[in-house]
Amino acid sequence: MSALDWFVLIFSLMGIAAYGMYKSRGATNIESYLKGDNQIPWYMVGLSIMATQASAITFLSAPGQAYTDGMRFVQYYFGLPIAMIVISIFFIPIYNRLNVFTAYEFLENRFDQKTRVFTSLLFLTQRGLASGLTLYAPSLILSALLGWNIYYTNLFIGGIVILYTVAGGSKAVSYTHLQQMTIIFIGMFIAGYMIVHLLPDGIGFTDAIKMGGKLGKMNVIDLSFDLSNKYNIWSGLIGGFFLALSYFGTDQSQVSRYISAKDLRQSRMGLLMNGFIKVPMQFFILLLGVLLFVFYQFKPAPLFFNNNETEKLEASAYNPAWQKIKGAHEALQEDRKTAAFGLTQSIQTGNETAIKEHQDYLVQSEKELLVLKKQATDLMKQNDPKAETNDTNYIFLRYVIDYLPHGLIGLLIAVIFAASMQSKSAELNALASCTIVDIYKRSFKKEASDAHYLSASKWTTALWGLYAIGVAMFANKLGSLIEAVNVLGSLFYGTILGIFLVAFMFKKLTGSSTFYAAIVTEAIVLFMYFFTDISFLWFNLFGSILVIAFSYTINWVQHSFNFK
Repeated sequence: MSALDWFVLIFSLMGIAAYGMYKSRGATNIESYLKGDNQIPWYMVGLSIMATQASAITFLSAPGQAYTDGMRFVQYYFGLPIAMIVISIFFIPIYNRLNVFTAYEFLENRFDQKTRVFTSLLFLTQRGLASGLTLYAPSLILSALLGWNIYYTNLFIGGIVILYTVAGGSKAVSYTHLQQMTIIFIGMFIAGYMIVHLLPDGIGFTDAIKMGGKLGKMNVIDLSFDLSNKYNIWSGLIGGFFLALSYFGTDQSQVSRYISAKDLRQSRMGLLMNGFIKVPMQFFILLLGVLLFVFYQFKPAPLFFNNNETEKLEASAYNPAWQKIKGAHEALQEDRKTAAFGLTQSIQTGNETAIKEHQDYLVQSEKELLVLKKQATDLMKQNDPKAETNDTNYIFLRYVIDYLPHGLIGLLIAVIFAASMQSKSAELNALASCTIVDIYKRSFKKEASDAHYLSASKWTTALWGLYAIGVAMFANKLGSLIEAVNVLGSLFYGTILGIFLVAFMFKKLTGSSTFYAAIVTEAIVLFMYFFTDISFLWFNLFGSILVIAFSYTINWVQHSFNFK
């Protein structure tokens, strides 16, 4: 990175932190610190909701996901707009009427303390681990591509977020989200523009999309029904709906964003704004991956995008074998480049016979590239059994470093940092809220001054920040990070949503039956994850249904046999 890149990066990050601390100064009680005095306007609520969900994993991993697997991942979000409408109608009015700090306060009013605490612990377990992943993702990739020390990178990102989140609380989170999302939208738009701009003369955006379609990357809709298929329209609409319903309706990191709004109408508008914008935004981010795939048909593409691993190979006894594989890869790429030009010209002239010929060659030679890549990763494993052989998360940032001019590199890296900071700050604020309100204030220190709870909230925020840094320091290699973080959420969200659905819809069911049903359900979900091939998105549906079914069963047994 040049001095200009460093200036853009540091100026952007420090400016965001300073602005958030300035705008949120003066918090004197827990209401102000954890809920921002309910003064956040709807558009900031909407941006903050999107920012909380859109971590660095989204912007690093999603383009690589589309590069390798096409656009079908976008189906994962199809159930989200429907979930936003349901939450706006049924969930938000209850939270607003009860004036809660956390979503789980409602559960004690409806059930009992143990159900509230258990649900809070499920959230704290899932979100605490996820916060480590959202910090680990950019640190891992930046350290590998830029040679930065991963531990120092973790500390740098985590330290900045802890600083302004502890200082400003919920307001600091919301105000910094506005700035962070602005940088992210600008940066990602520029990245997309530059991909198209750097394509060969005579090949434009429309040509790239058509070519991506011919090569199987514009696979937006998959109508097949298969429980083991991770991404089809049914898993997206049904499993994605239940995941979004649980995430946005019961996860404190999201609930805390819209309960901070000025009133019920502002909360609803912010949530619906997210529902309308999220799918197009995710579509565009994935489209960057398709454009990159087309870009690398004409430009030299690395055989493996994580140069940290390839450099280790070049310095090892396996270098001769690696060079042989590289030579075969470069020769195949030259032939593919010729075919890519031929395919584009055939599409432009409408020559269907030539289109089919070039298309078949590119599809077949893509399989040959994968064989060469498998040979390379096998070498990496022989050289280092701990080598990271999945480079999906490195594809987008490798393009940024190799092809973009200085200044823009700094801006795009600032996008990665900003995305990590925005999700991390919301997570820390939510973790602190849940810990203080649902556990500390309810079970340990029931009567204390506002000053005491404010101080405890700040200390808890800092401790959760340190915990996230600790998880990031010891995180293992996880493949596609955008998938990994959603798998982690799906292990818990179905159970949590089931508890809330029982609370909202089944008034005769008791807290004890729901509590035990949730424990059994969570055990079954974990069993399905470890011992079946069922796609993780379905865990959200199954978890919700099982909690309801077991609650009814246990409630019947309790009443029939007079069990407590």
